[in-house]
Amino acid sequence: MTLTERFKSFTILHSNDMHGDFLAEATGLAEGHVIGGMSLLSGYINKVRQEEKNVIFVISGDMLQGSTIDSEYKGLSTIEIMNYLAPDVVTLGNHELDYGLSHLLFLEKMANFPIVNANLYIKKYNKRLMNPYVILNVDGFDIMFIGIVTEEALRSLKRDQSIGTFISLEDAVSEVGKICNAYKNEDIDLTVLMTHIGFEEDKKLAALLDPEWGVDMIIGGHSHTFLEQPAQVNNILIAQAGVGTDQIGRFDIIVDDDTNSIVKWKWQLLPVDSNLAKPDPEIEKLIATFKEEVDRKYNRVLGRLARRLTHPKREEETDLGNLIADIFAQKDMLDVVFVSSGSIRGKELGPLVTLSDLKTVFPYDDTLYKFRVTGAHLIKIFTYIMRPENRIAGQSEYFQVNKGIKAVYSDVLHRLESLSINGQSIQNDNQYTICIDRYRYQNSEAYLGITHEELGTSKVITTSRQDVLEEYLSHHQNIDSHIEGRLVYI
Repeated sequence: MTLTERFKSFTILHSNDMHGDFLAEATGLAEGHVIGGMSLLSGYINKVRQEEKNVIFVISGDMLQGSTIDSEYKGLSTIEIMNYLAPDVVTLGNHELDYGLSHLLFLEKMANFPIVNANLYIKKYNKRLMNPYVILNVDGFDIMFIGIVTEEALRSLKRDQSIGTFISLEDAVSEVGKICNAYKNEDIDLTVLMTHIGFEEDKKLAALLDPEWGVDMIIGGHSHTFLEQPAQVNNILIAQAGVGTDQIGRFDIIVDDDTNSIVKWKWQLLPVDSNLAKPDPEIEKLIATFKEEVDRKYNRVLGRLARRLTHPKREEETDLGNLIADIFAQKDMLDVVFVSSGSIRGKELGPLVTLSDLKTVFPYDDTLYKFRVTGAHLIKIFTYIMRPENRIAGQSEYFQVNKGIKAVYSDVLHRLESLSINGQSIQNDNQYTICIDRYRYQNSEAYLGITHEELGTSKVITTSRQDVLEEYLSHHQNIDSHIEGRLVYI
């Protein structure tokens, strides 16, 4: 075997958590300077495919949800656009399940690329729902890709009793080992885990893997993590590429056929902008066909806010988050409204608000439930949601709450110091009315730290959160909202 045959160079491009981020945005840095969007991303991928010999493009979950175009077509538009990008392999994220299990299986049939997942199972028959792995032969080298998805997939499927998942880190390790033991051999030159469990969980997973299984890389998603360089745990490279299409990860590696290992590597997180590549006009035309239809339907003005309201970070109170919580609070006699900060997908809204703007900023429609709970249970909920580990960037389940709430939490003492509504301290034995969406209700222990039994009987107050917001904004003009210190940390 010659040196050329023994050592091969590969370029692995990777994205994750694209969330229907199809359109480029002007940055204002210079005239004509734009960043992100599928057209520039496709232009760069095309460029690399022309320049380099062995190029692989992978996506680590959450292609879907987050844009009006994706929501309107329930992911069909996204899969069609992805078919144009032609990724070599994709793994599932939690948002691939947002439109339901049967729809996911339909989308998978539409895809011209392999979608891998090793730990979603049909319970009764102990059969995997998707192909657990794929082996790509690239220039004579075999590369194995294995997919692992986050625990949130199980939460999305909670009502479907036929589908289950082995999702704890220990179970995920077992699934990886099972596949490597059964299918990996000396001809497999590189083994890549494609995960959607978050960067910190990726590092824990890597530490638990048996080196004999020969996993070389983890390319992940879910936590929207921006890296300066990959982590290395247990001799496994771990990378992620932020969120959206404003950047793309790039590995340039050299693999040794004799040792089935990476002997040299370089990684970059590249800004996808007009300096990196020229836009791809063909994918622009494809996206335009979807955009024109959506614009006709949604580009009508709902109303005007007093000013532009923002939601810059999930892990803190925002004026836009306060507005949404306050609107829901006026729907019924409600003491506390919990709005998942992560369900607000845009960073700003207004002053002019179109229906398209609203659906882009708040794309996830859902039912709202109200419950009556004791003050003791309410204190338990706030103690749980305000704990420090629930405010980790990219992995938190922070909540926006309505006007009148004042909760003070001590990070030093790890306890709730005080909780009041409209200046009145919460009394343990009093009854209070709270409101949450269906998804958080189904998974109340994970998100609120409280069981269904403790929540008691539920009542639906609306089957569409989006309808509530649309109607309110249509009939109330020049609304303003401010950060008031509703949740305070000391």
